[in-house]
Amino acid sequence: MRWREHLPSRPTWRCVACGIAWPCSPAKLRLLGVYRTDREALLIHLAALQVEAAEHLAQLGGGVPPNGLTARFVDWADPRG
Repeated sequence: MRWREHLPSRPTWRCVACGIAWPCSPAKLRLLGVYRTDREALLIHLAALQVEAAEHLAQLGGGVPPNGLTARFVDWADPRG
């Protein structure tokens, strides 16, 4: 079996490797490692992805994005949270 990176599948925002809502735990760990010296840049990156996901998921869900996207995309990475 070929190893797959834990990336989002657009427009559903499910992980291409494990199928759960992205960012999954492995994706979070990878992002924390990549941005380990710049948490502010990580939060900006995640906020931009949240906006993109909200647009995609709203299109799939009749015009309304699902609740909880801030917790899903940003809150977990904020050390002040």
